[in-house]
Amino acid sequence: MTRTPRRAALKTLALVATGLAMPRLARAAWPDHPVTLVVPFAAGGGNDVTARTLGQFLERELGQPFVIQNRPGAGGEVGINAVADARPGGYTYGILNTPGLVTIPIERNPRWSLDSFTFVASLVEDPAVIAVHPESGIRDVAGLLAAARKDPDGVTIAAQGRGSTSFLSVRMLEMAAEVSFSTVIYNALPQGVVALAQRQVVGTAANLGEALVMSAGQPWRMLGVMAEERSAMAPDLPTFREQGLDISIGSLRGFVGPRGIPPEVTARISAAIDKVSRDPEYIALCARTQQPLKVVVGEPYAASLRAQDMRFRAMWARKPWM
Repeated sequence: MTRTPRRAALKTLALVATGLAMPRLARAAWPDHPVTLVVPFAAGGGNDVTARTLGQFLERELGQPFVIQNRPGAGGEVGINAVADARPGGYTYGILNTPGLVTIPIERNPRWSLDSFTFVASLVEDPAVIAVHPESGIRDVAGLLAAARKDPDGVTIAAQGRGSTSFLSVRMLEMAAEVSFSTVIYNALPQGVVALAQRQVVGTAANLGEALVMSAGQPWRMLGVMAEERSAMAPDLPTFREQGLDISIGSLRGFVGPRGIPPEVTARISAAIDKVSRDPEYIALCARTQQPLKVVVGEPYAASLRAQDMRFRAMWARKPWM
């Protein structure tokens, strides 16, 4: 009689201990099935190329497929929603990029904020450039500004949508140099490339990596890169800072998950990304596909996004872009 309760108690404790251990075992086994990698834009763009390049190396490193899911719409908001709303088990991430990740909550009220995510690592930073037609007579940034001052609002520059990197780079140049341009909005960079080739616009703003790919063989003269230092992709192209304007803006693509992912899962995916980023094969492939690497893992990446948030909020307060 006295042994039965004791045995029952021991059995109960054993079951409890097993139950407590099961989640740890499940977490330790991550990943045990395919991982979804959301891209908030259509196939073929910069985010898509980054996702597919990294995905194949992570699959090799972690032993599970990384399935690319393109979720375009609303300037990236549809895809960002999909990541923010995902279960935080470590099986849904996104290749999310600035400025949209930072500026959409400034422009409107989405159902997420920067606090809604787990920021694993930045991957690629593609700085902005402005290009003109070689027959325009404009040879540098000073020439572009002189044209704008001579004909206020008469210098047309193609951009890819309000709130995009290209649009905000033009706005940033206007504010820094105290000039005005007529910004012509296109849905995608190829339309801006054609518009410039046909002399429908004076200039086109774009990300450097995408511009190098899509403008190949086109009559383009890049005036400068909006980065803190020259890009290895175009080492002969001077920065705007070298030309007297302290302007830095680009598209920072990162590996982001929903808030609440178990720390041990985040640690493992972070380590895998760090290892892949040092793989010579991966580095060479990114160079061939015009993806300027900027791999920063964990909190420093999140801190850089918070700094951008402050900068764009100050910019919005001075001159809203929507």
